[in-house]
Amino acid sequence: MHARETDIIRQLVESVSAPPREIGFVLFAGLTQLDLTGPWEVLTRLPNTRCHLLAEGRAPVRSASGLSIVPSMLLEECGQLDIVVVPGGPGHLDAMQDERLLSFLKRQEPGCQFLMAACTGTLVLAAAGLLQGYECTTHWTALHRLSAFGAIPVNRRVVFDRTRATGSGVTAGIDLGLVMAAKLAGEDVARKIQLMMEYAPEPPFAGSPMTADPATVKALEAPSDIADQIRAIDAGAISRLRRGARLIER
Repeated sequence: MHARETDIIRQLVESVSAPPREIGFVLFAGLTQLDLTGPWEVLTRLPNTRCHLLAEGRAPVRSASGLSIVPSMLLEECGQLDIVVVPGGPGHLDAMQDERLLSFLKRQEPGCQFLMAACTGTLVLAAAGLLQGYECTTHWTALHRLSAFGAIPVNRRVVFDRTRATGSGVTAGIDLGLVMAAKLAGEDVARKIQLMMEYAPEPPFAGSPMTADPATVKALEAPSDIADQIRAIDAGAISRLRRGARLIER
């Protein structure tokens, strides 16, 4: 028997005998749908993998742009997952205060192979006390918020640190998914997924604050009232973590 035939047989046996990889994608109102559907499109293409859309109820969850997503499983009925993916979006501020969601993340963490977050979903993990001492990234407008949670902010599109995997803003969720696919199933599989998705971005304009013109960057700064709300929510989350001894003073 040729070596190639042996490899094919081995892969078939492994795919049949191994339990499926379980990945849960968290839903909450006001999420940015591409934060979720970007990595979803990649990771659902992995072999021997089951992906679930998780929510507190069964009603469709409305994204910030108005797209509704139907949950496939309740948080309370979800068993141990191999990977949990948390999207971001304007709704992350409410998610940071959602004790049911935060408790779910804390319960899942010890048995997870990876906790993943795209965009400001990273702040939800931070609010759960799950990023202290970890390098991570998030949307450029929120990167400065991470250090108060004991996290180590890194201005990079995708950041892996041990069991934490984070992506920066919105479209970086696709990159995050591809890097994760390579780690889980090998670079050859990830390359094929990227090619099948025809993911070869050629953006017409600057998509980074490092290359965009200053006036455009300035225009996207949060108004003072929203900035005050964000600071208050962060302070509340940090206070809860300190009361629960999940955040150590540095």
